[in-house]
Amino acid sequence: MNRDAKAPIIKARLLAHFGAADTQLRYRNAYELLVAVILSAQCTDQRVNAITPALFDLYPTLNALAQAPLDRLKECIKSVSYPNNKAKYLIQMAKEVCVRFGGQIPSTQAQLKSLPGVGQKSANVLLSVYFKQNYLAVDTHVFRVSHRLGLSQAKTPLQTERELSALFQDDLASLHHALIALGRTLCAARKPQCAVCFLADLCENKKNARR
Repeated sequence: MNRDAKAPIIKARLLAHFGAADTQLRYRNAYELLVAVILSAQCTDQRVNAITPALFDLYPTLNALAQAPLDRLKECIKSVSYPNNKAKYLIQMAKEVCVRFGGQIPSTQAQLKSLPGVGQKSANVLLSVYFKQNYLAVDTHVFRVSHRLGLSQAKTPLQTERELSALFQDDLASLHHALIALGRTLCAARKPQCAVCFLADLCENKKNARR
């Protein structure tokens, strides 16, 4: 079955199984989600969730974060990956949102990507999760699963995002979380559970499934 033919079947099954899946990052507003997303780059959501309560107690607003002493912020986030760079990004991001956007987290991809520490994947996460817009972010799980299923042959996450967005067109936010959920449960990187996977009959091949 070719990609275009099996895509709607895969979509329906994913949404049936994981349609209620959502981000594992804990947040209460757009500011907290953006900070958490920046911190989550090359780091687990669990690690981010472990440090953000104390972080938001110290810096509950964008304005507070914009004025944070760099060394103190580094200390607060030292257990995440690349804390030095991320601390700089967070302060710069907060300053720019306060100055350029009146203290309101922007709600377009171009505006979000103009902020320090925010690439397309991070922007898409915020747009889909908080602003409920039709975007799909490609992380390692989405990249792996979509290639195993033969939904994309792109070499980069950005190209993969474009292919998946064109292929599925709508429900992209829900599909993003469903693909992540599949990747975290049945379609793990090292030991995929092909024997019990509800998409096994549509998987590209056994060789891909073992990648």
